[in-house]
Amino acid sequence: MMNAMDTNPTHAMVRFGLGRRAAEPLPADPIAWLLGQLHTGDTPRIDPPPSTQAGLTALREDRVNKPQPGQSKARALFVAQAAAELEHALTTPAPFRERLVWFWTNHFTVSLRRGECTGVACAFIEEAIRPHVTGPFAEMVLAVMRHPAMLMYLDNARSVGPASIAGERRNLGLNENLARECMELHTVSPLAGYTQADVAALARILTGWSIEVQGEPKGFVFRPRTHEPGTKMLMGHRFPEGEEGGVAALRFLAAHPSANRFLATKLVRHFVADDPAAGDIRRIETVLRDTNGNLGAAAAALVRLESAWRPATKLRTPREYVVAAVRALDLPEGNRPNMMGVIGALGEPFMTAPAPNGWPDKATDWSAPEAVMRRIDWANGFAGRLGPRDPVEIADLALGPLLRPATLEAMRRAGSRRDAFTLMLASAEFQRR
Repeated sequence: MMNAMDTNPTHAMVRFGLGRRAAEPLPADPIAWLLGQLHTGDTPRIDPPPSTQAGLTALREDRVNKPQPGQSKARALFVAQAAAELEHALTTPAPFRERLVWFWTNHFTVSLRRGECTGVACAFIEEAIRPHVTGPFAEMVLAVMRHPAMLMYLDNARSVGPASIAGERRNLGLNENLARECMELHTVSPLAGYTQADVAALARILTGWSIEVQGEPKGFVFRPRTHEPGTKMLMGHRFPEGEEGGVAALRFLAAHPSANRFLATKLVRHFVADDPAAGDIRRIETVLRDTNGNLGAAAAALVRLESAWRPATKLRTPREYVVAAVRALDLPEGNRPNMMGVIGALGEPFMTAPAPNGWPDKATDWSAPEAVMRRIDWANGFAGRLGPRDPVEIADLALGPLLRPATLEAMRRAGSRRDAFTLMLASAEFQRR
């Protein structure tokens, strides 16, 4: 049974949120505060919101006009929208919900390393991730697999059934990238024991899932002429031809027991510990199974895990670290750092993961000596622009009972305010969540 000290509000803000924002009120009931965020929608972030229509229009114009470096409309759209996403993280009244958005965006990675995705990357967050972070997992899977960003990133827009009308006439072939990553990284994982034949089967099932860029409306389109005809066998189950076969196959994968186990492991690893306890994984897995993959129920179960209220051991990623620092100082808009540039310099450029498995989620992946020194160097530079504020007061607001006496004493003995702020931002307790 958890007691009042186990669920202190600062811990809730750090472990499950984005860090306390200056002197924002502490929740009287941390668990109720977290659970309440699962039932509220997102506040507006940018007007107009990112959309597939606008992103594909910009992509089309870039293809036609072949702009010079720095003049891409898709890139300009992304920069403005990404900056708005990060600004939203500074002020959101629902930081736990925002963390869930970040988690699922990384789970279903789309990366700007595939340049075609640039204009629709933030639309992917807006349309495929945000609406589904507390809903059925199957609905998120369907939204993700139909989204142009994912269809371009993993080449399904170019996948053609060999026996389809287009395949036979133009000698075009199958692309298995989306099918492989959908099974390995997004749903059942290798825990399911699927084979290469199953990957090929899912690739055939998903032929015809493509994108309309030229005409209107722009976005997802099912193209019967490129779809592989006939029924297909996937992991011992038969699925019909046509778009409905793809929908049924994805629902099957999303509800598979191995998917529940895989998602539970990732959720507990992200929010609780790098090496999650087997009992915690089983708890979240059971909730997913019993609720037919309800992600809101799984998130609610996470905050009720006793282990989630033990001392923080997770290392903040660069984006989490920078956002927490700017929130703690609550700087006015004109005095904030270029967060896009900073998180890129610290090794986690926004929506530019090096591979489809996304950014890593363990301390060992972010704590190499060079990476730690980059954080300290940035902290020192950032501390130099904070002015005549009381660093001890800021540290107390940001960390509360998490602030170690040794860190507090070192800050009090520091030779300058800048040094004291650097000590706070570089401290182990500020680096962790």
